Amino acid sequence: MEANRNESMVKRLRDLQANTPDVEASAVVSVDGLIIASALPAEVEEDRVSAMSAAMLSLGERIASELGRGALDQVYIHGDSGFVILMAVGQDAVLTVLAREQAKLGLIFLEMRRAAEDLTNLVS
Repeated sequence: MEANRNESMVKRLRDLQANTPDVEASAVVSVDGLIIASALPAEVEEDRVSAMSAAMLSLGERIASELGRGALDQVYIHGDSGFVILMAVGQDAVLTVLAREQAKLGLIFLEMRRAAEDLTNLVS
């Protein structure tokens, strides 16, 4: 059962990347920083992505709350080589996406939201 769930999650991540070509990598990470499922290229360290994703989600939630911005929707980081985008997957996980610099963010946010809804059912 666990293997089927993991395969379904990886398939959903691959579908996300197929639907949005500017997405270079994606992963589902537990809120305590462990990889649940990933579609990351070989040169990307899973452990590093998972730990940083969990830390950014936690910090984003705290900032949104303490500054009166309500519930956290997403966190994104824009560097000169692209984006790192985080979106909650239920209460227990986060969807992390690495996207190219020229990415169309509206499309990525839409596809991430759809993927997060599907993944929520698989995580819980």
